[in-house]
Amino acid sequence: MATQSPFSWLADAADALRAKLPPHLASSFTPPAWVVAEVQQRVVLFLNHVLMQEPAARDRLQRQKGRQVQVCWRDHVFQCRFTPAGLLEIVSSHPGSAVADLVLRVSEPSPVVLAQTVLQGDKPPIRIEGDVQLAAEVNWLIDHVRWDAEEDLARLIGDAPAHTVMQNGLRVVEALRSFVQQRMTMKAST
Repeated sequence: MATQSPFSWLADAADALRAKLPPHLASSFTPPAWVVAEVQQRVVLFLNHVLMQEPAARDRLQRQKGRQVQVCWRDHVFQCRFTPAGLLEIVSSHPGSAVADLVLRVSEPSPVVLAQTVLQGDKPPIRIEGDVQLAAEVNWLIDHVRWDAEEDLARLIGDAPAHTVMQNGLRVVEALRSFVQQRMTMKAST
């Protein structure tokens, strides 16, 4: 079942952008290696932050300690290992590094289409290779672990202001989504 993403309005904007870009550009763009490495580090930090707020998820991952998951997309490889604390750490994916227990190959080559799929709350097409039980644990994490942005904001500014900011933010997102949909409907009818 697809979950409605709070960022699905961005998917509509990505559609409009994709229509204006040359077709080969989105599938041929490759960021520099240092950008990829920095993004991977930030992703692991963010995922560990979210996992720190979910004791049930950490308990599940502690049972998987030392196991490795590799995510492949186009020519990019992201490999991580579960730590004894139930968190993630990056594993180098150069030749000679340990073989992953689970390999997830993202089939969609276009970053625009991939971002659009994720922003709509859908799962992108993935080919799964390796340990079925580990795949089930990863799928459980994807389905059940969510970032509570309001809770993080409340730690900084307090509960009531955080709730107000989040409610206003959701209203802004909904207004932007409505605006983009209206503009796309107007363009489609002309």
